[in-house]
Amino acid sequence: MNKMVRPFFFTLMLILISGSVFAQNPLTNEKIEQKVDSVLALMTLEEKAGQLNQHNGSWDFTGPVPDGNEYAQTRAALLKNGGVGSLLNVTGAKATYEAQKLVVENSRLGIPLIFGFDVIHGFKTIFPIPLAEAASWDVKAVEQSARVAAIEASAAGVNWTFAPMVDVGRDARWGRVMEGSGEDPYLGTQMALARMQGFQTSDLSSYNSIMATGKHLAGYGFSESGRDYNTVDVGKHTLLNIILPPFEALAKNGVGTFMNSFNDLNGIPANGDTYLQRTLLKEDWGFEGFIISDWGSIRQMINHGYSKDLKQAAYHSITSGNDMDMESEAYQHHLVDLVESGEVDIKFVDEAVRRVLRMKFHLGLFDDPYKYSDETREANMIYTEEHRAIARDVAKRSIVLLKNENELLPISKSTPKIAVIGHLAADKDTPLGNWRGRGESESAVSLLEGIENAVGSDVEVTYAEGYTLAEGNGSFSQALNFPKDDGSGFDDAVSNAREADVVIMVVGEEGLQSGEGRSQTDISLKGRQLELFKLVQEVNDNIVTVVMAGRPIVEPELYENASSLLYAWHLGTEAGNAIADVLFGDYNPAAKLPMSIPRDVGQIPIYYNFRNPGRPTPGPGDAGSVFWSQFNDMPNSPQYIFGYGLSYTEFEYSDFSVTKNTMAMDDEVEVTVTVKNSGSVAGEEVVQFYIKDHFASAIRPVKELKGFEKIMLETGESKTVTFIVNWETLAFYAADEQFKAEPGMFSLMVGTNSNDVQTLELELVE
Repeated sequence: MNKMVRPFFFTLMLILISGSVFAQNPLTNEKIEQKVDSVLALMTLEEKAGQLNQHNGSWDFTGPVPDGNEYAQTRAALLKNGGVGSLLNVTGAKATYEAQKLVVENSRLGIPLIFGFDVIHGFKTIFPIPLAEAASWDVKAVEQSARVAAIEASAAGVNWTFAPMVDVGRDARWGRVMEGSGEDPYLGTQMALARMQGFQTSDLSSYNSIMATGKHLAGYGFSESGRDYNTVDVGKHTLLNIILPPFEALAKNGVGTFMNSFNDLNGIPANGDTYLQRTLLKEDWGFEGFIISDWGSIRQMINHGYSKDLKQAAYHSITSGNDMDMESEAYQHHLVDLVESGEVDIKFVDEAVRRVLRMKFHLGLFDDPYKYSDETREANMIYTEEHRAIARDVAKRSIVLLKNENELLPISKSTPKIAVIGHLAADKDTPLGNWRGRGESESAVSLLEGIENAVGSDVEVTYAEGYTLAEGNGSFSQALNFPKDDGSGFDDAVSNAREADVVIMVVGEEGLQSGEGRSQTDISLKGRQLELFKLVQEVNDNIVTVVMAGRPIVEPELYENASSLLYAWHLGTEAGNAIADVLFGDYNPAAKLPMSIPRDVGQIPIYYNFRNPGRPTPGPGDAGSVFWSQFNDMPNSPQYIFGYGLSYTEFEYSDFSVTKNTMAMDDEVEVTVTVKNSGSVAGEEVVQFYIKDHFASAIRPVKELKGFEKIMLETGESKTVTFIVNWETLAFYAADEQFKAEPGMFSLMVGTNSNDVQTLELELVE
């Protein structure tokens, strides 16, 4: 350590270190606030501005700063002078140690860095994409997934992830639906809280906890036409009741950070939106962590036509409440000048710095800046057999059984000959999906491998590629440019199918066809996959179709003609073994769709919790009328509805009751239903609870998910499930934008999906 720096640094540490206490909500506690005050009082304006800059790691920190690399030299100088508060994309215990050392031992105050990385669905052990995990409706499994990711990431020096993404998504054309939890705000909220808890735990200062980020604030999932980064224009009613609930829940339960969205919302770029950042998030919800921009999004306010230059973009961003700048260099170049000229009040800068320092204390970085940079932990805690076993368990819980006509599934392990068909069946890269952290290319268990692992040597398993998709894997261009399939693999595939007892055909999209920047107008099966499916079906009726995808695929011919159908998403490292667990009955599928599957792209956006129009159906005497809200060429309904999913067993719902049919505002009622496994095998069922508010100051949806419980039932076993209804269950942001319940009639619904429900009535009175 620099001897001139050492006395000052250690004096500072003696003043500050007296233990770190983490309070989930709010994040503030008195001891930490005192520490933050003491550091803030020592800082110059330049040092304050430095804490609000996040930069991408621009060289290998395990070696010297590259000679002749002006960019790296500039960044190194910034780090040494306290001009950077956080680095992203620097991973590895040694690399993060050296980067931290560069700052702690050279900058005047030695304020440690936070290391951020996109740990979206696993670090090196890759779990199912978040949309698939949401299909599990299993909050414990989702929390466990995030816990493993945090253990691995923290062992590699990372202490901050840019997850969970909590954007509600109603448009499968938008590639980032794979990163969220689907179309419903309640399910999305439960998944968000589970992921946050898995990342942060109850003690953010623990060496294997990492700080979570709720993103993207706000409306990103409503980008017009599903085109990434596009404009968003939604009413306040939709904003408050559909888009914002997951963000509010995270804010009030102690999430460390939020990230802005790239889009504007009703004409205001998110980075410059005072209502979202100051009024709603920081004041109304009491959020005390900090807000970070998305990559370059402060600078992009110039492209929006909102800020005339980078200096004004910095002004708009800091005054509206954005705390840290990711890779725009707006604060780096202009924040000091803006304060010194009087254009920006120093209070805005102090507030932002206070929030950043607060989270560094919660992470325990002032106690030990190097706590996450442990090479022994890194060697022993990443990609372990235990973690892979957990990944397999979460993956099998995420698979949705859509059809099982003739009960072809589960397949007997004594089936003499199984034909596996499809390029994706042998693909070891696609199951990793997009946003795969430090997952290694071609490292997933393919479905072909999973099948071969599951059956004995007396079962003959043949494989034919059949169709082709993109050539190779791993690049942006390869995922978007699909070569012509000349059909040269068709004959081999059909021949194998003809001779097999059972065919397992895998279709879908490659791992990089969905994700950020992967919006598509056509989300049907690419290439000649459907054509090959039809040819195979002509020679063998015993086909199990497996769909691997990062979004709902629109392909009505497949859904209508397939007899057995599994929706397997992109399931991560253990994908092949997990799918085989379901195919051969080692696990009875229980997943439910978190997002409706459309019949046609023309139906998009499509979602279950729609509001009725004035002409929802033909009126009396209107038989044959076209003058109602309909498509003339197909039904209004989706191919598969939200909450849908089958099992290898059957469940019966009975004795649905409510303790009373009238409830006062300060009262509550119990809703109960008995569920029985009436089938021949044990299985899990997701019991779903919905409500409908019949008349209100603002139109309410035809139904809204308000609760669910996943239960395990042995054959013949029954369980009673109870849901509690109080005023908050029935409340919403009303026409006056206040969260409240309004007196009136409500329908209470329980069932196995959003359509197949039983209904009772409840009156709420003053």
